[in-house]
Amino acid sequence: MKKILFVLLFVSQGIIAQSYSVDTSYTVKSTYAKLIKKYPFIKIAGANKGINDSKIENVVYYKNANRTLHLDAFFNKGKKRNPGIIMIHGGGWRSGSKDQMQILAQEITAKGYSCFAIEYRLSLEAKYPQGIYDVKNAIKFIKDNAKKFNIDPDKIAVLGCSSGGQMAALIGTTNEDIAFEDAHYKSKSSSRVQAIIDVDGILAFKHPESAEGEMAAFWLGGTYDENPENWKQASALNHTSKNTPPILFINSSFDRFHAGRDDMIAILNQNKIYNEVKTIQNSPHSFWFFQPWFDETVVYTTQFLDRIFK
Repeated sequence: MKKILFVLLFVSQGIIAQSYSVDTSYTVKSTYAKLIKKYPFIKIAGANKGINDSKIENVVYYKNANRTLHLDAFFNKGKKRNPGIIMIHGGGWRSGSKDQMQILAQEITAKGYSCFAIEYRLSLEAKYPQGIYDVKNAIKFIKDNAKKFNIDPDKIAVLGCSSGGQMAALIGTTNEDIAFEDAHYKSKSSSRVQAIIDVDGILAFKHPESAEGEMAAFWLGGTYDENPENWKQASALNHTSKNTPPILFINSSFDRFHAGRDDMIAILNQNKIYNEVKTIQNSPHSFWFFQPWFDETVVYTTQFLDRIFK
């Protein structure tokens, strides 16, 4: 397992040295190397760029004396303000990076949306719920700068993959719940989202379908026996209600990656909240990185977004 122990970040004011551990074990290339033997036909996905699409990398959305957090913005420079899609990478709450969401973000932007790949603090650096705070702060920042990014701040979806899917579902089901807000982050905007896209992320940590263990325990500050409250609080299923926005589940063929989904759907249906399930048959976890499943993921995502926002 590779770790970078010292990071230098370059910002407009100069060089800021920040020291924190980074787990680099989960990457597109490392995942490809693991999957290619079982799926010899796969290819790492690329994306098409729209003629009016713009990209700004490493936009600072949060900064204090110890840490600077960034996002990558993909948006169309046309006159019409587009819905915004917040994108959360996976990696077991411990690894991964916002760069992994760039291809998906670029492709969805070409379909008429604005996408934002978010950096957030991982479990080697900060435990739950800090990463949730980070993404909600990013949502507020994006809304505060809606004109710059050409977005409609009242049409925001949150999309996450794997552990990022778990986070996306939790963020969407806790809209404006002050228990999940960073009290120190000042903004004129709310972190409310109008739609959720959960790509192979669990909905409940402690559930008959769940197989979460060491990775979850490390992020949640202990095992279920040691810290049951965090395991319950971090489960989107426990916050699902009549106020939950519409949700799309895109799942692999492995049931463990949607633990709690069917129970959540029962609550959504009871409250007449629109939801969809799309299962990509015979696919591995992390399917969204690769063809032929990447195109299918984009189609399901944009069809859902078109239904909700357009």
